Amino acid sequence: MTSTQKWPEWGWALLQLLLVASISQAEDLVCRHTGDPENPQLFKDGDIILGGIFSFHSSWIDRKETYTKKPPPLECTSLNFRDLQIAQAMIFVIEEINNSTELLPGISLGYKMYDTCGSIARSVRVALALANGNEVVSAESETPCTKPAQVQAIMGETSSSTCMAVATVMGPFHIPLISHFATCACLSDKTKYPSFLRTIPSDYYQSRALAQLVKHFGWTWVGAISSNNDYGNNGMAIFTETAQQLGICLEYSVIVAFLAHLDLDVLMSKLSDHNLTGYQWVGSEAWIFDSQIAEMDRHHILDGAIGLSIPKAHVSGLRDFILDVKPLNSRGNDILIVFWEALFGCKFKQPNSSGENLRECTGYEDLSGLQYGFIDMSLMAIFNNVYKGVYAVAHALHNIFGCSKTCNYKVQINPYMILQHIRKINFKTKEGDEVYFNENGDPPAKYEIINWQPGEKGIADFVSVGVYDASLPADKQLSLQNKSLIWAQNLKQVPVSVCSEKCSPGTRKVLQKGKPVCCYDCIRCAEGEMSNTTDSVICVKCPPEFWSNERRDACVKKESEFLSYEEIMGALLTAASLFGTCMTAVVALIFFRHRKTPIVRANNSELSFLLLFSLTLCFLCSLTFIGRPSEWSCMLRHTAFGITFVLCISCVLGKTMVVLMAFRASLPGSNVMKWFGPTQQRLSVLVFTLIQVVICILWLTMSPPFPFKNFQVIKDKIILECALGSTLGFWAVLGYIGVLAMFCFILAFLARKLPDNFNEAKFITFSMLIFCAVWLTFIPAYVSSPGKFSVAVEIFAILASSFGLVICIFIPKCHIILLRPEKNTKKNMMGKGEPKTL
Repeated sequence: MTSTQKWPEWGWALLQLLLVASISQAEDLVCRHTGDPENPQLFKDGDIILGGIFSFHSSWIDRKETYTKKPPPLECTSLNFRDLQIAQAMIFVIEEINNSTELLPGISLGYKMYDTCGSIARSVRVALALANGNEVVSAESETPCTKPAQVQAIMGETSSSTCMAVATVMGPFHIPLISHFATCACLSDKTKYPSFLRTIPSDYYQSRALAQLVKHFGWTWVGAISSNNDYGNNGMAIFTETAQQLGICLEYSVIVAFLAHLDLDVLMSKLSDHNLTGYQWVGSEAWIFDSQIAEMDRHHILDGAIGLSIPKAHVSGLRDFILDVKPLNSRGNDILIVFWEALFGCKFKQPNSSGENLRECTGYEDLSGLQYGFIDMSLMAIFNNVYKGVYAVAHALHNIFGCSKTCNYKVQINPYMILQHIRKINFKTKEGDEVYFNENGDPPAKYEIINWQPGEKGIADFVSVGVYDASLPADKQLSLQNKSLIWAQNLKQVPVSVCSEKCSPGTRKVLQKGKPVCCYDCIRCAEGEMSNTTDSVICVKCPPEFWSNERRDACVKKESEFLSYEEIMGALLTAASLFGTCMTAVVALIFFRHRKTPIVRANNSELSFLLLFSLTLCFLCSLTFIGRPSEWSCMLRHTAFGITFVLCISCVLGKTMVVLMAFRASLPGSNVMKWFGPTQQRLSVLVFTLIQVVICILWLTMSPPFPFKNFQVIKDKIILECALGSTLGFWAVLGYIGVLAMFCFILAFLARKLPDNFNEAKFITFSMLIFCAVWLTFIPAYVSSPGKFSVAVEIFAILASSFGLVICIFIPKCHIILLRPEKNTKKNMMGKGEPKTL
């Protein structure tokens, strides 16, 4: 079936009606045969009797009649050739054992086989007849009355429902009931069916295997049809449960048919009326290898079907035995006469004949020339199951009697002893098949996977394309040759049967509201999440150092971000830092060359050179903020910045205090300068700087700055930055700088209107105003800037405040030194009065 085909809306209802109609039709028909059903139809005496329960007649009409709607041949409408073959297989095995000198030597096996006519009630009646014995022994009979009439084991039945009923009745008698084809998993319950065993695997394994087969091909949108009996209902229940666990939804694209072959006959008839072809069928062992169904499928409804089959088998000599049957040589087996007449359309001479216009049967007609179900050997696997079951009983008897060359006839046997020994047997047949039963009375579960492929004359061939072995580990149970498969409509590729297309990597499945789990939408994974498998139900969050790629199907390592020298912003800040350093060096050189001029001497040359040195360090310390953070760079950048700026502000503060003291010293009677001479100026700078050094040492000792990977600021990048360590230490360093700057600003402001012709306090006031403005705006900008931009803000603040000090304090003096030398005189410096040496 193709992915574009849709099952009609009325399809499911039609299928249900078909099954109900088929059952009703069956109930309306009668079993058309003669003879008392409570007397055995096939029997043979022996030392030990085995029972057989088979449906030699069926309440169903002929299969070909059902499908082709042609008039049925006379007296053939209810004959079941399959069960007759199975009964012949049982006779073959018993004869083979009787002729063996190794198994049960000297003991002969007999059989009594009853016809149930496809009725559960009749099956129970004949089972009781086998258990109790209903022969009437005459007084003249030589048969001893002490001979037990009941059988020691019963072979059959084909139907699971019938076996359930018979096993329930046989349980109290402990008579082993060994079925060759009843597969319902419910029969494994030994509390209900203690004496039931079988030589065919339980549907528990088949149903799970079918679900795994469907899952293997990616079919999640399937239809399911089952027979309305114990076989179909129990098998489908297990399939449905397993399918749900595997995420398979029951719908209509691929059809899983857990049907008995007779139910499928009727269903095919109705489907052919509506030409419902092209669907992919998945079948159970009940019909997937049935050659009669393949022969009747003239409309190719089941083309490409795939399913589980009992493994192919061969029982040497069995085919010749079945084809060599002669009704006239079969004493006590009158049922063969009925089949013979039906096969050849003839009639044996009988007294009080009805005079029907039929040719007379000779009993020597050749079966090999027939094109009819009786000579079809495609069910050899089922015959092999019968073969195993009879041999299991024989081996159990062999062990009970202690047989070697002879058997101990004195051992009193009963069915319970046989049942216990059957459960323990383990042997190999002549074909090499190992036979044993588990604790539930089931054999090992192994299936062939069959594919219906085009064959000769338009009839499908059953091609083995794989194996399912439940004894292997779960991941190795299913083995398929995918290249050998042919699908519906002779497609070479696997048909698609899904409600929703697969979700590709990078997406996740989200169920559609109110719809089955197979119907879903594919939602793209969120940023930072990924899925690298098809049909993923979740998106996995990437590790902290990784981020999802554009397709969201992999996590890639995040790009590390920091302020580097190579990028434009880092290069510009580096250039500004070097420019400021060079400018300060040039100013220092100018001051050094003109150190004896009045303007340099009047501005305290010692503090000026120390200030220029500290400003050079301020410009250079900004470079420590650029580049990949490391443990040493993180500790150096903040401490170097704090100490150099305190040194710088201390020098400015010293110059401001010198200006104030110089003015006080020019007043009559003042002797202030002796308290703030060069020594006191040096000590003040040293003390103010040492306080910052102590703060930095405490910071580095208690909780120093350290390199830190920040994953929060930018989600798809790693921000490499320096964590502050102790926030208190950082703000203590900045706070101390701010206190000194404010104090310096206040003193300079107070000295701004001193009467000197060249009053340095005015320029210090402007420089401190710029300094304070820069650092006051720095705080909110620093806190709000993400990643490397916070570092850039800090560098900008350092450079801006440093440039402010250089420009405001030194550039005006350089202007006079270089461009206005006429003002660089002692008289001009002092105005009206004589200048004082500072």
